[in-house]
Amino acid sequence: MVFTSENFDKEVLQAEGPVLVDFYADWCGPCKMMSPIVEQMENVFSGRLKVGKINVDDAPDIAGRYNVMSIPTFLFFRDGQLAESFVGAMPPAVFQEKISSLLG
Repeated sequence: MVFTSENFDKEVLQAEGPVLVDFYADWCGPCKMMSPIVEQMENVFSGRLKVGKINVDDAPDIAGRYNVMSIPTFLFFRDGQLAESFVGAMPPAVFQEKISSLLG
């Protein structure tokens, strides 16, 4: 799913259940490296986690709201509240373990 300035509050902050937001940019090498891993996690956690991406160049207001200074940045929301964040590219197993621990 693609999050935008227009749908962020509805799709993330008012979502039922946990949401993982991938802050990225098209020109970002590590972001491109993480993209298939993020998509893989969407499948791994299907039904338990909403996963989406937001382009920081298209939505600088949202990136600014959450002080996203480096990309990729991953924000994990639970009940409309920011629960956790992690920054940078990482191996799939590490990424999956982080998400698993947050889902409980």
